Amino acid sequence: MKLATLKTNGRDGKLVIVSRDLARIVDAQPIARTMQEAIERWGSVAPALRERYDALNAGSLPEARTFDPRQAAAPFPRAYQFVDASAFQNHGDIMEQAYKVTVKKTPGVPILIQRQADDLRGPHDDYPYLSEDDNGDFEGEFAVILDDVPMGADPAQALEHVKLVTIFNDVSMRAHLFRELSMGFGFIQAKPASAFAPVAVTPDELGEAWHDGRIHLDMQVERNGVWFGNPNGREMDFGFGELIAHLSYNRNLRAGTIIGSGTVSNKAYKEVGSACLAERRATELIDDGHSSTPFLRFGDRLRFEVKGIDGTSVFGAIDHCFVPAGGKVSQ
Repeated sequence: MKLATLKTNGRDGKLVIVSRDLARIVDAQPIARTMQEAIERWGSVAPALRERYDALNAGSLPEARTFDPRQAAAPFPRAYQFVDASAFQNHGDIMEQAYKVTVKKTPGVPILIQRQADDLRGPHDDYPYLSEDDNGDFEGEFAVILDDVPMGADPAQALEHVKLVTIFNDVSMRAHLFRELSMGFGFIQAKPASAFAPVAVTPDELGEAWHDGRIHLDMQVERNGVWFGNPNGREMDFGFGELIAHLSYNRNLRAGTIIGSGTVSNKAYKEVGSACLAERRATELIDDGHSSTPFLRFGDRLRFEVKGIDGTSVFGAIDHCFVPAGGKVSQ
């Protein structure tokens, strides 16, 4: 099943059901008005949503209309909780090697950090930022959305609570990162709002690509229409089951919690490229002694997309332009 949130005058938008080929939509009302309402009542509303989804795919709903992803907000325009991980150890290893830093890690314990959840951006919204000196960066990531998870869930139990999957661009401002890391209390200015794909899907839509708590598909990334990378999600060192179990060790997780995978990164980066600028710049530093790829510039357009085993887009694309705050660059 595929779901999206359309922009409205309200902050939480309107829930719609999206056809498997992402071509058509139909309203989810009166089953559920918003994505948050649906996830909170998932056990009771999912069967009715799926029945309507099947009818949409069969072409038997005359009220169906064309899906314009430019009208989509993030699946959750705001969330009660958004936690990001650094579950691809290869990414961390590259950064540590390039910049000669050591991150204190405990074997078997994933790295997680609370993130901004009250302003999640849509897939085609211009992304304003204040200055190119902030060293803007992008990070292609997978994400899962949970229903209520009880405290103490083990990894297998945790995976049962993954109800939706999507992708996002975890925007970074690298100029602030090392300063905030050195303070020892987490990111603020280094990690502004993230931008999400137009569609969130139930795990069964991924078919065999969803197993062991990982998405075994390529994250296809372009900058200004040029290939940047297509690393695969299979190399997560901690699967989503382990991430959720760690997070829920001593707390309940409420419906609508979003958990990110961290930057998708593969050991064969020379062949498959990267999903973020910092990793590309770090590999250049390792290989060439200096970084040559520039950070984001006003007017840069980024595209993130994941295609399924059958070659069709799973979540739709994030396709957005970085612009100066208070202004707009011609697209």
